[in-house]
Amino acid sequence: MNTTGTPSPAPTATPLRTSITPGQPWLDTNGQLIQAHGGSILHVDGVFYWYGENKEHTTGGTDVWHWGVRCYRSSDLYNWEDCGVIIPPVLDDPDSPLHPAQKMDRPHIIFNPKTGQYVCWLKVMQPDDTQKSTVLVAEQLLGPYRIVRTNLQPLGMSAGDFDLVVDPSDGKAYFIFERVHSELIIADLTDDATNVTGYYSTHFPHPHPPFVREAPAYFRRGHLHYLFTSGTTGYFPNPSEVAVATTYHGPWRVLGDPHPDDDSRTSYRSQICSVFRHPHKKDLYIALADRWLGDRPVDARKAALMFETAFASDTPSEHFRRYEQEDPEVFAMPDTSRAGYVWLPVRFDGEMAYLDWHDEWRIEDYQEANSPEEGRPGGA
Repeated sequence: MNTTGTPSPAPTATPLRTSITPGQPWLDTNGQLIQAHGGSILHVDGVFYWYGENKEHTTGGTDVWHWGVRCYRSSDLYNWEDCGVIIPPVLDDPDSPLHPAQKMDRPHIIFNPKTGQYVCWLKVMQPDDTQKSTVLVAEQLLGPYRIVRTNLQPLGMSAGDFDLVVDPSDGKAYFIFERVHSELIIADLTDDATNVTGYYSTHFPHPHPPFVREAPAYFRRGHLHYLFTSGTTGYFPNPSEVAVATTYHGPWRVLGDPHPDDDSRTSYRSQICSVFRHPHKKDLYIALADRWLGDRPVDARKAALMFETAFASDTPSEHFRRYEQEDPEVFAMPDTSRAGYVWLPVRFDGEMAYLDWHDEWRIEDYQEANSPEEGRPGGA
């Protein structure tokens, strides 16, 4: 049984995987498409846990936006066992942030060493286009989780895509988020990691989409802090950007597009959601990305121009209504229940971080760490 109370699908003879194949369908050990979108990986007691949005019922033809947060576990990052829905949808309360019709996105879970709890933040888009946060805590990674904050507007701001970071040296936590359609904010979290303290810094200001940076994905390599971000074009993919700093609060320097060989200017038709450092490899960082539109053809330049024109006007909603009427197939809600994943290793050249395309790649091809320190976030 999974945590929704319904029987899990009967196991099938799914062949064991021995590599990562970006963009190809990824099935769990039951032979079902993995549903862990916009999420990340945690490594706990020698086991990898991959969690994210459960989109199994989000086919584009209904008002179902999510079906909770789902989690999988693995010993090799190739083959994933379904652990079920660890934060289930709330079906009987339309006002709950966990109701399937609520636009809940991008769960991020951290372990807080100061409280011994797992803390999960969720972004929930509101009908008036503001975006608010819901915060939950649990004693175990797989739950049960309980809501401790809803309708939170950190620092009084509309908080969009985000990442959570815990400093490995002192346990201090940070909330990195898009101040919707404006700039990126890096805010200190309280000791329990369920709210902001009030101390924050601002970065990458832009006048409007598609230039505003969203989907921040943080990682640290040695003394350098990194951020991958995307532009703001809805489900349409766009060029990523990488920036570097020597402290969490910057100043941040933009280094450029980590996908320089992608002529389509779509980040390989994907959007990065997080970066995971392998704990047993010397210098292996894996960028996790979602291919939200699947195989749907994408004209990235046209999409960016539409967003730029709409948001540069005083009436962006009217522009988008016209676009939808003129090209309904392009603007139709995608079937994200079948959205794919693009996982790629990060290649470093000096300070610059690149993501080269691989049809197939293997964890075993990367050098083992010589010591535990080399596998930690601050290790070189």
